[in-house]
Amino acid sequence: MPMTEVLGLSLRWPIVGAPMAGGPSTPALAAAVSNAGGLGFLAGGYLAGDVMEEQIREVRRLTGSPFGVNLFVPQDPDVDQAAVDDYLGSLRTEAAAYGVDVVASWDDDGWADKVEVLTRRPVPLVSFTFGCPSPGIVRKLQNAGSLVVATVTTPTEASVAASAGVDAVGAQGMEAGGHQGTFRDDMALDAGWELRPLVTAIRRRVQVPVIAAGGLMTGADVAAVIGAGACAAQLGTALLRCPESGAAAVHKAALQDPAFGATAITRAFSGRRARGLVNDFMRAHPDAPSAYPQINNATRALRREALARNDPHALNLWAGQGFARARQEPAGEIIRTVGSEFEALAPENGG
Repeated sequence: MPMTEVLGLSLRWPIVGAPMAGGPSTPALAAAVSNAGGLGFLAGGYLAGDVMEEQIREVRRLTGSPFGVNLFVPQDPDVDQAAVDDYLGSLRTEAAAYGVDVVASWDDDGWADKVEVLTRRPVPLVSFTFGCPSPGIVRKLQNAGSLVVATVTTPTEASVAASAGVDAVGAQGMEAGGHQGTFRDDMALDAGWELRPLVTAIRRRVQVPVIAAGGLMTGADVAAVIGAGACAAQLGTALLRCPESGAAAVHKAALQDPAFGATAITRAFSGRRARGLVNDFMRAHPDAPSAYPQINNATRALRREALARNDPHALNLWAGQGFARARQEPAGEIIRTVGSEFEALAPENGG
C-alpha cells in the first residue's frame, strides 16, 4: 500500500483528524483516524493532566500508528472586567431559567502539568492553539521526541511560530468550526482569512510546512489545499457525527436539523471567537467581550444544564461551514473515502 510522508511521519493519506476539545475528541476517534491511515489527535484542552495521560495510554492500546495531542496556550488574565460584568448581567435571564449561576474565572487549563506529561510521555506530534509556545517549550518537546505544530490564523502569526522553532504550522481558515486559534483575539467578528489564500500567503512568508484546516469535508477539498501548498489537510466537522466522536447526541442531531441552517462566528459562549451553528443563545448575545477563559467558565454551568435538558439553543454547537456534509459513518470509513477521493484527484493537483 503506498504511503505518504507528512512531517516525516508515514501515513496512508495526508489527512489529520482535528483535535476537538470539550468532548468530541476521544481515544477511539484518534485511533480510528490513525488506523485508517490518517493522523489522529487527542484534544488535551479542558482535561486534567492525569486524564490526558490516561487517554494517551488508551490511544496507544488501540493503535500502533502515529497520533498527536493538542494543548491550549494560557491566555492573559487581564481583561476588561467592566465589560465582563456587563455581559454576565445580560445572562441573568438564561441563568434563572436554567437554575444556575454564571461566575467568571481565569485558569491556565493545567498548562504546566500537561507539558510535563508530554515531556515524560512523548507522543509523535504536539500541537498548540490560542497562542505559540515559547522557544524553550518547543525545544523541550522536540528534545523529548515530538514534532511541534502551532495553530495560526494569519501570515504574521505564522512568522512568530516559525521564529519559535516549530516544525510546522496549522493554518486555520475562518471557515473552521470551533474556536479560532488567533493569538490576539481582538479582530472584528467578520475579519479573518479564508483558508486557501491563507495557505498560499503563509507559504510565501515562511519555510515551515503547513497543515490546512477550515471547512474541509471531501477529497476535493483536500486536493485543493494540497494544491495550494499544504502538506496535509485537517478534518474536524467531517468527523463530528461518526460513532467514535464524543459529541453530544443533541449536537450530532443539530448538524442535520433544518432548523440550524447556517454557522456564524461568535464570542457569546466563551469570550473567544468561535464558529458554530446559529442558535437562540448566539442571536441573543451578539456583543460578548473578548475575555477567554473567563466567559467560557461563566457559561459552563448553563451549557451543562442545557445539555441535561437536551436543549440545543443554549449549547455551543461548534461546526465548520461544511457541516451539512457531515456523515454518520465510522471514522475509518470517512478517512478512507476522503483519502480515496483525494488520491483520484491528486495527479491533477501535483500529487
